[in-house]
Formats: sequence, C-alpha cells, structure tokens
Amino acid sequence: MTDTYTIPGHKAGTWTIDPSHSEVAFSVRHLLISKVKGKFEKFDATFVTGESPLDTKLTASAEVESINTGDANRDGHLRTNDFFNAPEFPTITFVSNSVVAEKDDLKVTGDLTIKGVTKPVTFDVEFGGFGNDLYGNYKLGLTAKTVINRNDFGVNWNAPLEAGGVLVGDDVTITIDLQASLQA
Repeated sequence: MTDTYTIPGHKAGTWTIDPSHSEVAFSVRHLLISKVKGKFEKFDATFVTGESPLDTKLTASAEVESINTGDANRDGHLRTNDFFNAPEFPTITFVSNSVVAEKDDLKVTGDLTIKGVTKPVTFDVEFGGFGNDLYGNYKLGLTAKTVINRNDFGVNWNAPLEAGGVLVGDDVTITIDLQASLQA
C-alpha cells in the first residue's frame, strides 16, 4: 500500500450505481458437476472516493426477495429459512473498511452480512476505467469478485446424493459488475 497510489481519471466525490449497467451475481456448484448461477434484481451501492482511491468507502445492499436463478421454484426455496430466510433477513449488506493496492490490483475488505451473520471478506477488484456517457455524466466501471463459504453465514441446507456427495457446494463465488456515476 502506498499513499501516492493513483488511477488516471480518478476524481474524489460521491458515486451512485447505474443499475441498468450493473449486476450482483453469484454461482455455486450443483450436483458436484455444474454450477448454478443467479443474481439479485434489486440492489444498491454508494461509495465515496477521497483524493486517493485508497480512501474509498463503500456501502452496498441486495434485497433477498429479488433473487433470480431462472427457476421460480428454486428461487422460492432460496428465500426460505433453509437458505436466506428473506422474511426475517430481507437484506444482504456489505460495508467496506479498507482499500489496498497490490501492484496493479485493488483489494476491498469489509463486513458482509448474510442472514444476520457478519464476516470479513475481501473482494479482488478489476478496475475498468473512467469515461463520460452520452449525457456528460462522469462514470467509472469495475468488477469485484470474492469466494465465500455459505456455511459461515448460516446458509447450510443441503441434501445428500445417492452416488455420494451433496446437492449444493459450499463455496459461492460472488461477482459484482458496477458502473457508477459521480454525483454533482
């Protein structure tokens, strides 16, 4: 980490996501042979950048009810207490507490809360860059990725398979693609 870390085009300020150009997605092993992918249709994030990109503070949330894996029955099951318990824990949240530069990469560490359980996680961030859209809005783009063990958050329902193993893998890959606008 260095106090002189810079990104060409970086501007200090408050940024809000552009939901039509952003996505909060996940994938998890199914039957030990493939992956099921899903996303949250309703989510929000705000971050404030300081003079250095390393001074960035981020808060984000996703509405559990908005989960979409492309299968209505599975989505309904994911909303139950077997998985996320949406009635009692309607929101998944992330609050950053540090941004660190490692060579050309950024690492954002913070507290992820799922089903009322808060654990520290680190996202690897691939920074896309800055640019103006057709309306003159100053934008940034990035992809953030991490892998969590769902059992650490109390999301531990599973079913044994006849041939051995279990229906759902423990490791969940979370991938966030964001485009955000600098607020005037």
